[in-house]
Amino acid sequence: MKVLMHMCCAPCSIYPVDLLLAEGYLLEGLFFNPNIHPREEYEKRRENVRIYSDIKNLKINYIDDFRQKDWESFDGQDPARCAMCYGIRMEKTASYAAANGFNAFTTSLLVSPYQKHDLIRELGEKYSEQYGIKFLYLDFRPGFRQGQQQARELGLYRQKYCGCIKSNHITYKNL
Repeated sequence: MKVLMHMCCAPCSIYPVDLLLAEGYLLEGLFFNPNIHPREEYEKRRENVRIYSDIKNLKINYIDDFRQKDWESFDGQDPARCAMCYGIRMEKTASYAAANGFNAFTTSLLVSPYQKHDLIRELGEKYSEQYGIKFLYLDFRPGFRQGQQQARELGLYRQKYCGCIKSNHITYKNL
């Protein structure tokens, strides 16, 4: 099965990529993260996805659509902000997968214990139905620490926040 995986960053992609490849999926990545703030953070994450994809010999599709002004002007709070953020990325991944011959799509967001899994799953299933493509839901969280350790060993940039302007003041423990 040919799967497109939305990649939020390199460290969060490590465990899902390893698992999906080991399971025999034909995998490509999609870097589409217009929520990441500021621009320098966006560029670091994009570059480290490229570095990681070179290591894994994994094709990555890039949609550069940096939208800092959208996020600066959005006055919503959680959970509206998270729903908007996940929704934009899940819809783009589903539409890209459907338009480019993939059988399914998933996201590296499902590896983080800090993300809202139920909301991600709900949105993935919504866009699966809308675009007529399977949403491959896998709970990657058991491999979160393993992926973070591998990221350290590979010297990849490991951010301390999810990416949005609001979260960049939050420091997650034990990353």
